[in-house]
Amino acid sequence: MESKEKRSTFSGSVGFVLAAAGSAVGLGNIWRFPYLAAKHGGGVCLLCYLVLALTFGFALLTTEIAIGRKTGKSPLTAYGAMHEKFHWVGALACLVPTLILPYYCVIGGWVLRYLAAFLTGAGVSAAADGYFTGFITGLGSPIFWFLLFLAATVFVVYKGVNKGIEKLSRILMPILLLMIIAIACFSLTLQHTDAAGVTRTGLQGMRVYMIPDFSGMTLGRFLVVLMDALGQLFYSVSVAMGIMITYGSYVRKETNLVRAVNQIEIFDTLVAFLAGLMIVPAVYTFMGMEGMSAGPSLMFISLPKVFDAMGRVGAAVGMVFFLMVAFAALTSSVSIMEAVVSCAQDRLHASRARATLGVGAMALLIGLIVCLGYNVLYFELRLPNDSVGQILDVLDYVSNYVLMPVVSAATCLMVGWALGPRSTIEEITRNGERFGREKLYVAMVKVIAPVLLLFLLLQSLGVFRL
Repeated sequence: MESKEKRSTFSGSVGFVLAAAGSAVGLGNIWRFPYLAAKHGGGVCLLCYLVLALTFGFALLTTEIAIGRKTGKSPLTAYGAMHEKFHWVGALACLVPTLILPYYCVIGGWVLRYLAAFLTGAGVSAAADGYFTGFITGLGSPIFWFLLFLAATVFVVYKGVNKGIEKLSRILMPILLLMIIAIACFSLTLQHTDAAGVTRTGLQGMRVYMIPDFSGMTLGRFLVVLMDALGQLFYSVSVAMGIMITYGSYVRKETNLVRAVNQIEIFDTLVAFLAGLMIVPAVYTFMGMEGMSAGPSLMFISLPKVFDAMGRVGAAVGMVFFLMVAFAALTSSVSIMEAVVSCAQDRLHASRARATLGVGAMALLIGLIVCLGYNVLYFELRLPNDSVGQILDVLDYVSNYVLMPVVSAATCLMVGWALGPRSTIEEITRNGERFGREKLYVAMVKVIAPVLLLFLLLQSLGVFRL
């Protein structure tokens, strides 16, 4: 099992930024962000998200990338290298992507199934009532598409940092951005008159999405929006999953981290915004405010109905949409798997090939259990945050709602107090870069971020309800 493999590095700043952006731009941006924006009436949620992205998200993203480059290690061992009393945080940071990878690949398989439906002209069937439920509760089909998506993820990670991850990101990210822009622009041109004679347009949907409506806004409701936007940031910027520490460890010392973080922020925030602009106006035009309350099923139930209502052009739009989502899901699943593979390489001194195949086998086993959680192993469990879920939801709850706030809070305590912010600031500015948001960064890692994370964790655990 011994390996003397030299740690890989990205070829340059562009490769790193595209790979990191590819990780951040995933199902969280394209699926969950539009749903939350629709749930909270659009503008208020969008405003909260933008403010948090430029403050909270910026601080955590900068910290994790700096830790990765400073130590040159995976998240499993990087925390111990920074401060021996925080080595346990590395174990949690490795556990998070380990739990996420299997169910993320299952959802990725769902995306491939819908893409196949639109590619084969079966988009009308995908829009039928009960199609999604019938698919995920089946035995063979969900497993087949899960295996296909997992195989694609394993292949890219097996190829390595340069020939796999970086090459994939350089190809897919520009295509993905162009697709999102094209669909968003198309959504704004839509117009539909429903059975009651009410005409709605994409531009009206855009106003719902972008203009904050504070009428009737109470402090309690605002805090709910704020906490939801805060939780969304974990999905959006790929922090607390070990990913950015892993990618940071592949960054060359001469890379300008300040500029790279700014570029990742811009790319990620732009895609999140465009994802909402792509989905919310379209759903509003054809289904009104009622359709926008569809919850996380927005992408798999509401949108196929919207594409069907568009007529012939809807089949083409649906095909492009699910192809774009598949690209985004793949770049993110690759980054999630890479974080776990990097940990295995560091701890077990395994070669990339052995580590990738071992992690792939683990994801295969757990992913099969997740697929069976909608049929053979079906159960309903009430979670502390008052939601009801199956196996996939339990894994999502433990990883995203419990472990990720703990990892981020512990990271802030380590950097903000045990080591001091200078420990990461010196790494960020090691080449003489000007760190324009240094004071904001210090305030966030020492005080603001830990307090927000504590509230988020207590809410997730059901200690208090907003």
